Amino acid sequence: MQAMISPLMSESAIAMTPGLLAQMAGLLVVTGAVAGVLAGLLGVGGGIVLVPAFFYVFQTLGYGGDQLMQMCLATSLATIIVTSVRSVLSHNKKGAVDWDILRGWGAGIAVGAIIGVTVAASLRSTTLQALFGVLALVIGLYMAFGRADWRLGSEMPKGLRRIVLSPMVGFLSVLMGIGGGSFGVPLMSLHATPIHRAVATAAGFGVIIAVPSVIGFLFLPIDAAARPPLTVGAVNLVAFVVVIAMTLITAPWGVKLAHAMDPKPLKRVFAIFLILVALNMLRKSLGL
Repeated sequence: MQAMISPLMSESAIAMTPGLLAQMAGLLVVTGAVAGVLAGLLGVGGGIVLVPAFFYVFQTLGYGGDQLMQMCLATSLATIIVTSVRSVLSHNKKGAVDWDILRGWGAGIAVGAIIGVTVAASLRSTTLQALFGVLALVIGLYMAFGRADWRLGSEMPKGLRRIVLSPMVGFLSVLMGIGGGSFGVPLMSLHATPIHRAVATAAGFGVIIAVPSVIGFLFLPIDAAARPPLTVGAVNLVAFVVVIAMTLITAPWGVKLAHAMDPKPLKRVFAIFLILVALNMLRKSLGL
């Protein structure tokens, strides 16, 4: 068993110190708390917050290299497995999940996710930063200016359009380290799916995206000098455990806040924040 684990486990785990782990855990506690509140308050996927946050945390601790973004994407997707499963089960109790959409789109999304891991593994961190920046900018602009009454059709695409679009959802989501919400919810809303049903079903997209992609990232070799302590493949276990614990605690707080106030103005503020984060990622990817 040890022989099987050793090639995957970061060598830096051997040299880890209590001080480094404490610093890392402290930064990640704040990250997970903020991600959880935002997810509950605004209904946004945690990944769109976690990826740039992980990037900042790992860089602050002195880790970098050409595979930094792969670790951020992989660790974010690992957290999405837990949060998406929890979300799907919760929404399903209320009958909000559209299982017909999940069955029809699931295979294509999974294929796109697998292709996404393959592509992400071959790209430099700066290239993935640029891709994240561009896609996050698009999502931020949609959040800021999109309207609930916009429509591309009266039902979800079928046939050739579904064959083309479903892998794109999985592929683009993996390149950003996010679940199904950021692309799935707008896609379903634009095709006349009620927003609550779209949010519930997109949580299912998240499971389909995250499971195969994380399996792939677990076997991605990362340079030992560039890996934080307790990293398996490209997934950092410290970040995974701390963030999951914090989001499970703070997401209900965000839900309570959402019921106590109008989240629409806050969603616009978050859209501006996301646009600024995207522009900063693009700036860094260009070395500016």
